Amino acid sequence: MDLYCVMGNPINHSRSPWIHARFAELTGQTLHYGRRLIPLNGFAAEVRTFFSEGGQGCNITVPFKFEAAALADRHSQRAKLATAANMLTLQDGKLLADNTDGAGLVKDIECNAGVQLQGRHVLLIGAGGAAAGVLGPLLLASPVSVTVANRTLAKASALVARHAALAAQQGTELRAQDLQSLTENFDVLINATTSSLLGSAIPVAASTLKPGALAYDMMYGSAAQGFMNWAQEHGAQARDGLGMLVEQAAEAFMIWRGVRPPTQQVLVELRLLMA
Repeated sequence: MDLYCVMGNPINHSRSPWIHARFAELTGQTLHYGRRLIPLNGFAAEVRTFFSEGGQGCNITVPFKFEAAALADRHSQRAKLATAANMLTLQDGKLLADNTDGAGLVKDIECNAGVQLQGRHVLLIGAGGAAAGVLGPLLLASPVSVTVANRTLAKASALVARHAALAAQQGTELRAQDLQSLTENFDVLINATTSSLLGSAIPVAASTLKPGALAYDMMYGSAAQGFMNWAQEHGAQARDGLGMLVEQAAEAFMIWRGVRPPTQQVLVELRLLMA
């Protein structure tokens, strides 16, 4: 049986095994998908062990997305741009890194939440692996502007510089700011930090939300509830990252198995399961 898994630390919260098992059922695929808790200083060794045991592919979550990209032998264009990977695949004895996070995020926002990004002003909070993985696909959706805000301005500036050519090609204004200097408000706010996972304070002020804005947290379930409550209290449309999780998983499943699973059905079932 073909082996797949998700690797991260922490990992017990991950719904990826259930999602991929359901994808397999609905598409008639035979596979086993598990989860692996990876020591913070042991990522490379664990990856080698997994693939030596017959693993075909793995998803990567926090905090290993940059390490995954650095470990790979080959990279997709979106993984190169992000310098972060959320999946590794063994092809002809070589590790291929890819990043399906951005495709999953954009599809969830535009198809599932019904919010078109074209012509919008977007705030992306964070400059780590999660933000790096979604900035390219966000730009390809042609918003008017994307502001990358981070506690450390230098990290946001480096991420923006790497995407400057793509932004210019799309005609999108792209800029970096530190969190404390934000004075504008935005149509779409995306929290790509680990603040919800860690139970930390909301990283921006409510003044960053336009009335009726979409406030999106990449975390999901109980971890995202505080952010969701905050957004709703300030008149925003709140959405967690469960749809992104399903959509990015479907993109990975398509790459691995050559068939695209029915995401709408799986998302509905997963929300009911978690209710």
